[in-house]
Amino acid sequence: MKLSLIPLCVLAHSAVGCALNAVAVFKNDQGAHGVASFSQEKTHGPTTIHVEVWGLPEGNHGIHVHEYGDLTEGCNSTLAHYNPFNKTHGGPTDEERHVGDLGNIYSPGPDQSAVLDITADLISLHGKYSVVGRGMLIHSGEDDLGRGGSPLSNTTGNAGGRFLCAPIGWAAPKAN
Repeated sequence: MKLSLIPLCVLAHSAVGCALNAVAVFKNDQGAHGVASFSQEKTHGPTTIHVEVWGLPEGNHGIHVHEYGDLTEGCNSTLAHYNPFNKTHGGPTDEERHVGDLGNIYSPGPDQSAVLDITADLISLHGKYSVVGRGMLIHSGEDDLGRGGSPLSNTTGNAGGRFLCAPIGWAAPKAN
């Protein structure tokens, strides 16, 4: 019988400090695809996120964690940005921001990879505010980081339509 190490690591995470890892795998009907990898070394420590996607149009694209990993109605089923503390939308380093506000990912064009590396102090893979099971979404437009002056700036960052999304799940343990 093969046991999963994930539940053991989740239970022992704070005691022994094993890293928790999660992944989101993106793919849409327009051929865009990619992966987001999440790693959290300590229970109350920051989470490092590495995103690499292909097929995004040139420019900045808002990237967020959304409430649900549900894709039954495509990206619309993910609902709003993950915001358990009822904050106003902002940039990834703003004190006032949604937990899911990660800013923008820049794409040099659809034939090249877009990469984002971020250390997020509000994103957790542990406890009741874990992002595992939620959705990650890349928008068609640039996130104005809550500074656009319109009502949508305070909730969505005016980032445009939902272009690429994926549920966030536990990553398989890596062999040593």
